[in-house]
Amino acid sequence: MTNTYKITLLPGDGIGPEVITEAVKVLDAVAVAAKFNISYNEQHAGGAAIDAHNDPMPDSVIDACKASHAVLLGAVGGPKWDALTGAMRPESGLLKIRKELGAFANLRPVTVPNSLAENSPLRPEAVSGLDLFTVRELTGGIYFGQPVGEEGEGAEKRAWNTMIYSVGEIERVARVAFDWARKRRNKVTSVDKANVLHVSRLWRDTVKTLHENEYSDVELDHMYIDNAAMQMVINPRQFDVILTGNIFGDILSDASATLGGSLGLLPSASVGGPVGIFEPVHGSAPDIAGQDKANPLAMILSVAMMLDTLDQDIAAKAIRQGVEKVLDQGYRSGDLWREGNTLASTSELGQYVKEAALAAL
Repeated sequence: MTNTYKITLLPGDGIGPEVITEAVKVLDAVAVAAKFNISYNEQHAGGAAIDAHNDPMPDSVIDACKASHAVLLGAVGGPKWDALTGAMRPESGLLKIRKELGAFANLRPVTVPNSLAENSPLRPEAVSGLDLFTVRELTGGIYFGQPVGEEGEGAEKRAWNTMIYSVGEIERVARVAFDWARKRRNKVTSVDKANVLHVSRLWRDTVKTLHENEYSDVELDHMYIDNAAMQMVINPRQFDVILTGNIFGDILSDASATLGGSLGLLPSASVGGPVGIFEPVHGSAPDIAGQDKANPLAMILSVAMMLDTLDQDIAAKAIRQGVEKVLDQGYRSGDLWREGNTLASTSELGQYVKEAALAAL
């Protein structure tokens, strides 16, 4: 195991640079305490890259990421670039980097500690202690399938996309889900639309076969996407690991992200290739950018996910314990604040987590 990790920083736009700063503050502190080293290479991405290079994800940035152990991404986009279309949109750079780095699986953990259950749009007792994990296929399905296009004019104009998966694509993302389930509560719920879609029937058959041959020790059930969306609201705690394709995963993971009451708490990872991308679920929040109001906890927890993949489990655990302690003490950013809490700025929350994480090591 190496003792020095090369990390590419892509602060991006809006609040991205602010939350990256706090995440690096925490990472640097735990690295010293846990006796490993970090070297950084900061690059432009999204709107910042459009301004600097006329490209939301230049090839030079991709090359820097490929030469790293991991990538930390802040957020991209904002009103300044809303009029841009197609490959020039800031968000299109995210599709490119995931594809280039072979990041075929998106990991979205959602936890709701008891101290935050009251923030949920659901009843506190429905979400208190929630711990679910969505594994979304990221580089296939309807977002990437060919052919795609449009033709005609007026009322006769039509457009089409193609939803396509191969057995190999399904197997590799299913293995990620089953492997994570073995580390957790040993249950996978595979979500599809096999009652309607041919591609979903292949999905279900492939997951069943892989389960029988390699993962029979893991509990597996199957659920249609419409029922899964309903169950996410009725009884989210029934889920352990959710496995699903690109478009269904996009919907379900965003739905699950609301259960804790704020996107500002939710990390994510895009993995599968040699270099993983770790980023908060939230967007660039340009309305509060530069005001020291952003919630940095999702970015900090994304660092913990990164450390998991770099085999720095002790440091990762300390960061999570630090975040939990700060929340238990009642410190909140504006998106989480309730009467009786203590309002804290972006930089204050980063400092509090840093101190609490060091105390946990």
